[in-house]
Amino acid sequence: MTVKKGQTLELEITDFAFGGRGLAKADGLAVFVDGTIPQDRVTVRVFRKKKNYAEARLVSITEPSPFRVTPPCKYSSRGAEIRCGGCKCQFLAYPQQLEYKRQQVTDSLAHIGDLNGVCVHSTIPSEKIYGYRNKMEFTCSDWRWLLQDEMGKDGVDRSFALGLHVPGTFHKVLDMDECLIQPESGNRILKEASQYMRQSGVPVYGLRSHEGYWRFLMLRHSVAYNQWMVNIVTASEDMATIRPLAQHLMATCPEVVTITNNITARKSSVAIGEYEILLEGSGTISDKIGPYEFTISANSFFQTNTRGATRLYEIVKKYADLSGDEVLADLYCGTGAIAIFLSDSARTVIGIEISESAIADAKNNCQRNHVTNCEFLQGDIKSVLSQIDTPPDVMIIDPPRAGMHPKVVKQVLALAPPRIVYVSCNPATFARDIGMMKDFYTLTEVQPVDMFPHTHHIEAVGRLERGKTNIERSQ
Repeated sequence: MTVKKGQTLELEITDFAFGGRGLAKADGLAVFVDGTIPQDRVTVRVFRKKKNYAEARLVSITEPSPFRVTPPCKYSSRGAEIRCGGCKCQFLAYPQQLEYKRQQVTDSLAHIGDLNGVCVHSTIPSEKIYGYRNKMEFTCSDWRWLLQDEMGKDGVDRSFALGLHVPGTFHKVLDMDECLIQPESGNRILKEASQYMRQSGVPVYGLRSHEGYWRFLMLRHSVAYNQWMVNIVTASEDMATIRPLAQHLMATCPEVVTITNNITARKSSVAIGEYEILLEGSGTISDKIGPYEFTISANSFFQTNTRGATRLYEIVKKYADLSGDEVLADLYCGTGAIAIFLSDSARTVIGIEISESAIADAKNNCQRNHVTNCEFLQGDIKSVLSQIDTPPDVMIIDPPRAGMHPKVVKQVLALAPPRIVYVSCNPATFARDIGMMKDFYTLTEVQPVDMFPHTHHIEAVGRLERGKTNIERSQ
């Protein structure tokens, strides 16, 4: 049988592929299907055929997997209907989510990094699997995407939406009154803001026309203090329209302590303003990771799962195995969270980061926490890493999803720290980077940490020791 585009197939899903898609085989060809999990028996229709694989859309589930559960969220995908892209895996039982995430790391190391036999521990679960996100971005649209059970109904208003995107689209937005992965108090803020925008008479932004006023609603939550920041992103400055909304939210939602207005006329769908106006409060909130407190503004970086970040950094500290006398280098240090978290166990911490604003935040966070042994260097790591005078005893590497530039890998190998702790948000680039260092370092163990339940995303912390050779290599 030759698989063709447009063909309908009956398949059994046998595996979970990277990116959260089910994997089946048809006549030996890999077929990827969104919305499916292992042991589902499904009917699918092929929409893309390549030489080595095909992609298909789910038509129906003829026999559900024993791992399939009913999602509590009304916007989560149902059968063949793909709905919200905020968390695509609610229909997979959480223990199986953890196991498949561990398998993602193991498979990436073997297939991409040419490394077998690595000790990859069981995934550490998130303390909360709902209500765990401290930051949410909701998009405004002048064309609401309807769910199947809304199709054909009379009186459905499609002219307004405030919510999340349908997976893989920029213009399809679901109108939502709640999102279960943010705390419940955030849903009250969402409802109040949505109702006000809808009744304001001021048009929402069209994702195709690029006309309108209301663009995004960003909510940030402090777990430590149960306080909220609201950032309203608009296409233009209009205080007569937005100040009443800010006053309304402050009056009706007591957890809200500050509100900002980011303003951007750029067409790109990014919830960051060209400039910012403070409407209410101080413009910041504070949260804690372990004993350390961090100031968070509307556009600053902070881990989106505060409880998970504490557990992640505890693993980093364990793998760093510091005695208190080491020089520690922290590459891609961001706003200094890991550097500060490890500062009490090292003699000196040197952080490197390309973002000037992040370096400023890192220095301010040190002052706030009375940390005096951290030094931060701003610039591209490819050029700044060579400026370190003292070779580090331990190196922390926490790159973006794209991983390390090959030139950075070469400089790391030239510095030759005895121990490296690699913090990854992308198993593929993690495996690629470790593969480039495997002739000089051994990956002794990896600890996956689930920071994002019901998504395919996984954090992993790897411990590398220089000169050991106990890793089995693929032949």
